[in-house]
Amino acid sequence: MSEPYPRRAAVTGIGVVAPNGTTVEAFWKSTEEGMSVLDRVTREGCEHLPLRVAGEVRGFEPSAAVEERFLVQTDRFTHFAMAAADLALEDARLGQADTDEAPFSVGVVTAAGSGGGEFGQRELQRLWGKGSRFVGPYQSIAWFYAASTGQVSIRRGFKGPCSVVAADEAGGLDALAHAARAVRRGTDVIVAGSTEAPLAPYSMVCQLGYEELSTVDDPARAYRPFTDGACGFVPAEGGAMLVVEEVASAWERGLPVRAVLAGHAATFTGASRWEASREGLAEAIRGALEEAGCAPEDVDVVFADALGVPEADRAEALAIADALGGRGRRVPVTAPKTGTGRGYCAAPVLDTAAAVLAMEHGLIPPTPNVVDVCHDLDLVTGRARAAELRTALVLSRGLMGSNSALVLRHGAADAS
Repeated sequence: MSEPYPRRAAVTGIGVVAPNGTTVEAFWKSTEEGMSVLDRVTREGCEHLPLRVAGEVRGFEPSAAVEERFLVQTDRFTHFAMAAADLALEDARLGQADTDEAPFSVGVVTAAGSGGGEFGQRELQRLWGKGSRFVGPYQSIAWFYAASTGQVSIRRGFKGPCSVVAADEAGGLDALAHAARAVRRGTDVIVAGSTEAPLAPYSMVCQLGYEELSTVDDPARAYRPFTDGACGFVPAEGGAMLVVEEVASAWERGLPVRAVLAGHAATFTGASRWEASREGLAEAIRGALEEAGCAPEDVDVVFADALGVPEADRAEALAIADALGGRGRRVPVTAPKTGTGRGYCAAPVLDTAAAVLAMEHGLIPPTPNVVDVCHDLDLVTGRARAAELRTALVLSRGLMGSNSALVLRHGAADAS
């Protein structure tokens, strides 16, 4: 086992803008109750598309969360990021005055897969319909996958290390790992996470090329991983941002350590090669456990990738068993994203937020819409399960072949 790092990275703040809640409290209440908010797509211009069901963020007013000067130059996915970053910083009790004192000690890292499709589509329609003079100057930056990192750092005046992870859906976990390593190297605070907005017409048409996408009309049956009725995944928008800072710094500020980002590893096994993902995901789990200094039997809960494709689900179940041994068939597994949709890079960050909250509350949230499990897994369904949770494992795979695993340790369990 590897030696523990002299500096450890802690989660001290969580900000959520998700289909099932735009505050941490609302998100957790819906998650622990196993609520499904999947519904028919209502976005204008999508009525004729075969993708019928998704997880939409409803009731979010960008103008209430973001200043006008930033709204006009950013896409919906960046609106989500700025709002979630504000919530996370508030949760971590880091006000503007605190970060202004040492701007080079605060950085930002995000992951994004879909970019600013809504903004880009609007400007391209102006180009086609009216001409180049009618295309706004922010077209060059608003669609870009790096926009959220840039705008969060500019808006808040953060001048520390900033980066963007472009690594398929698993990039959400990889972004948190980058944040943890930056903190271990000496940065005081990193605001990290992912938000996505893939439900504009142009973005949805692009997704129709994914064979793994579900086009089932019934929201209760469109996304049911680990069952005989598995027929793919449904997309979602929204996401989460976390404040990651050094453990001792959090204690000095009088903050509880909500969780420690203890270990991470990533592998690559190729696009849609789901059988091969068994080996790749298992290797990522082993690497994350080694970095965390944890044994397989230490894992108390697994937040699954849960793609909803039979071959992929089977590979994931086997990977968990391969990496955790006999424990892999007994450890509780959950996939709360079946109630909200799979938000690409944002999905594993929301899972990480849910895992932190699960450890705090001693409850494993259920997997909505799933009852007839057909794999050798202890999948939590129906209602939340009470449990003492000290170590959580979060898994993610991307459609292009990335595999990632993150080990979280409860703050109290890792206080030594």
